[in-house]
Order: sequence, then structure tokens, then C-alpha cells
Amino acid sequence: MSSSIGVLDAVVLGVVEGLTEFLPVSSTGHLKITEGLLGIDVDDKSVVAFTAVIQVGAIAAVLVYFFTDIVRITGAWGRGLADKSRRTDRDYKFAWWIIYATIPIVIVGVSMKSLIHGPLASLWVVAGSLIVGSGVMWYAESAGGARGRRRGEAEVTLKDTMLVGGSQILALLFPGFSRSGATISTALILGIDRVAATRMSFFLSIPALTGAGLYELKDATEGDTSMVALGVGTAVSFVVAYASVAWLLKFVSKHSINGFAVYRVLIGIALIGMLSSGFMDA
Repeated sequence: MSSSIGVLDAVVLGVVEGLTEFLPVSSTGHLKITEGLLGIDVDDKSVVAFTAVIQVGAIAAVLVYFFTDIVRITGAWGRGLADKSRRTDRDYKFAWWIIYATIPIVIVGVSMKSLIHGPLASLWVVAGSLIVGSGVMWYAESAGGARGRRRGEAEVTLKDTMLVGGSQILALLFPGFSRSGATISTALILGIDRVAATRMSFFLSIPALTGAGLYELKDATEGDTSMVALGVGTAVSFVVAYASVAWLLKFVSKHSINGFAVYRVLIGIALIGMLSSGFMDA
């Protein structure tokens, strides 16, 4: 196993990150599997940091795709900070809700870093989380639909945002569960429609993943990985993630997420098979 990530490795990992960061299939799980297949040490600190940093490319794609929405929300937040009379604006409130909903994952991420990057980083955990997370996603589709009419984005509350944001902890602690899978599923269980749930997932990802990437940046070049490889991986993840965001929003407007759940089970079973046979090291 090597801790060095070359430019070609970075391209492959950038594609995997961009494709899977926002699809409910677990980017962490797919990155760890890909790293294992490439012969890269998934437990090395610089490798873990590399995968966190290239997430910034995917986040940049969200910033560009939702630029108009982000400008509107941050503008309302700024006006509300300066003028109390503007604090009834829903966008002002939503900006604070995103901040509040990010606090739990920050606390858990910082306080449990050694556990997250240690025992919980095992590919056995990834395999189990892929399968268990699939069950949650399947349940979310049926439970949310049983409530009758699903709520749109304008009907989302602070409680909804906190619960959806807090669900990101599941993906943080159990790589393979999927951050987007956890957030979209939680929103669906709360009776929010798929498009609104997916958009919430995107907005909540911005502070969480940006913070993680910046926090890990110092470790990303401690190994043999060059800044060139890091830049290439980040750039590739940006391009691929932008296309993935656009595709996912169109997909969920007409289809359930059950197809992703089935795919995750198959990947989880395949991973268990590779680990059990010794083809891959956990």
C-alpha cells in the first residue's frame, strides 16, 4: 500500500468524488473502495486529508450552480444583521438555520476525529453502512409518501433543518452511510418533497464540507502527494460534480431514490465479498 497519490490517481479520485458526493450512494465509501483498488493506503493521514480537500471542488460546483440562491440568501442575512426590521425575511432565517444545523456535525467531527479516522474508517464499516443506509432510504420513500402531500421548500421549518442537518453525523461516523443519503432520507421522512429535500442537502453541504476541506488542507500534502495532484483532483471533482448536481435535481423530480438504495446494497455485498476473499484489505 502507498500513501502517494499521483496525477492519474487524482483524476480517478476526482471523478469518483464528483460523481458520488451529492448522489445518495456515499462518496466516502466509493473513494475508500477506489483507493483500495488503486493500492493506496486508505488509513494514511495524508490520503484521508486528500479526499477531504478535493470535496472543496464539489462544493465549488454547488456554489456555482446555486449562485443566485446563495447570493439572495446571504444578502438577506447581511441585511438582517444590519437592520432588525429585515429579520422577518425567510431567507434571513434560513441562513441562520443552516448555521445552527451545522454546529452538531462540527462538534462531533472535531471531538471524535481520532475515532472517525481510526476504527470507523474500516471498509467493513463502509460495507455495513452502505447496506443499512439503503434500508433507511427505502423506508424514507414509503414513510414520507404515507403522510400524504409532501411539503415544499417554502414550508420547511427550523426543526426540519436541524433534524436534516443533524443527520449528517450518521455519515460522518459511519462512512458508507452517505451524507446526502442521510439528509435526503431524513427530509423525506419529515414529509418534505424530493426536490426540496435534495436542495436542502446541497445547502447544508456547503459549510460542512468546506470546513472539513479547509481543516484537512494542512495534512493533505504531508505525504508524497504533490500540490499538482491535489489541484487536479479538486478541479476534476468540480467539473463532474456540477454535472451530477444538475442531473440529480432533474432525476428526483420524477423518480424515487429506491434505485440508489438497490445499487448501494449490491456495492455493499460486493465489498463484503472482496474483503472476505482477501482481494482487498479492510
